[in-house]
Amino acid sequence: MTKKNLEPGAPTAKGMIPLCVPEIRGNEWKYIKECLDTNWVSSVGPFVDRFEQELAAYVGTKHAIATVNGTAALHIALLVAGVQPDDEVLVSTLTFISPANAIRYVGAWPVFIDAERDYWQMDPQKVVNFLEEECHWADGELRNKTTGRRVRAILPVHILGHACDMDPILEVARKYNLAVIEDATESLGAKYKGRMVGHLGDIACFSFNGNKIITTGGGGMIVTDNETWAERARYLTTQAKDDPLEYVHNEIGYNYRLTNIQAALGVAQLEKLDEYIATKRRIAETYTQAFKDIPGLRPMREAEWAFSIFWMYTVLIDQNLYGIDGRELMQGLKKESIQTRPLWQPAHLSLAHQEGVLLDCPVSERLNRDAISLPCSVGLLDTDQQRVAEAVIKWQDRWANGGLLDK
Repeated sequence: MTKKNLEPGAPTAKGMIPLCVPEIRGNEWKYIKECLDTNWVSSVGPFVDRFEQELAAYVGTKHAIATVNGTAALHIALLVAGVQPDDEVLVSTLTFISPANAIRYVGAWPVFIDAERDYWQMDPQKVVNFLEEECHWADGELRNKTTGRRVRAILPVHILGHACDMDPILEVARKYNLAVIEDATESLGAKYKGRMVGHLGDIACFSFNGNKIITTGGGGMIVTDNETWAERARYLTTQAKDDPLEYVHNEIGYNYRLTNIQAALGVAQLEKLDEYIATKRRIAETYTQAFKDIPGLRPMREAEWAFSIFWMYTVLIDQNLYGIDGRELMQGLKKESIQTRPLWQPAHLSLAHQEGVLLDCPVSERLNRDAISLPCSVGLLDTDQQRVAEAVIKWQDRWANGGLLDK
C-alpha cells in the first residue's frame, strides 16, 4: 500500500478498516440534485448563503463567510485581523501545517508554542511566558526582544476535537492588544466552559475536508462577530470586486469562494452534526473503557472544562510499559488491515519553517513520536471497533508474553 493510500479519507484496500471517512446519510443527494436542477452550481447560489447562516447560528457568531478550504479561511482571517509582513504570530506547533503556512502567506513569522501535557493543546502558560518574558511593550506595540519584530496575534489550534484552555490566552491577548484567531478546523461542535469553540476569540476558522466531522469534500468557513472584518473577508474572498459589472478591482483579492454544490453538501451534513458528535463520543468512550487496564496506553483525556467531539481518537504509547512504540504498533495494526496514523510532525521541526521563532517543544515532539490515531469514522461498525480494540490489546499481550512483532 502506498503512502498516498494511507492518507486519511483515501480509499482503503478491501477488508481494511479506514481511519476516518465521510458519513453520507442525510439530505445530501436531495440538495445537490436541487443545485443541478436549478443550474446553481458555481460560487453563488442559495445554499452558500444558507450554509453561512446556519453555521453562524450553530456557533453563535453574527457572521460567517464560506471559503474553498480551511487554509484559505486562515489566510483571510490573518489578513482581516491586521497581521502584516514581518509581524509575528504565536501558533500551536502540534497541528497540521496549514496555520504555519498561512502565517507565511501574509509575510509574517510563526512563533511555535508547545502543547501541554494533559490535553495536548497549545500550552497557555508558555504563551504567557513568551509574551511576558521574551517581549517588551513600547509605543503601544509588543515586540520580540530578540528579533525586534512586532507580535500581532495568537493562533491557538483546537486539535483532535478538544478545546484549548482559552481564558489565559484571551487575558494576555487583551493585555497586549493582540488578535486571537482560533483554528477550529478539527473541532466544530466542541465547547470550552460551555462556550462554543469558534466563538471565543476575535475570529475563527473551520474546515470541511473529507475527514472532518462534517464535510463538503473541501471547504472552510470564517466566523466572527466583527462586522467590519466579516465584510472585508467577504470582499477579499470574492476577488476584491469593487464594481463586478465593470470588473474594477482596487485591491488584490482571492478566488476563495465556496461553490453552491459544496455548500449544499454542507447544509445536509450540518443537519446531522449533533448526531455525529454523539456517535464520536460513544466511539471514544468504548475505546477508553477497552483500554483502561492496558499498561502504557493512555487515551486522550477530556478536561472538566471541555466538551470534546473526539474528532480523531488518539492514544499515547509508553514503550517501556506497553512494550512497543507507536510506529511499531502502527506496523502491527497494518498487518491486521487496520488503518492508523501518527500525529503531525511539529511545525517547528519542519524544514519549511526553520526561519520562524523556534522554541523548545518537548511535549509536542513526544506526542508526534509516541501517539497514534485509531479508526473512528462516524460509520464505524461496532464489530470493527471491537476488532481494532482487540488488535491493540493483542500486540501488548504478545510483547508481554515474549512474542515478536513480526510473528
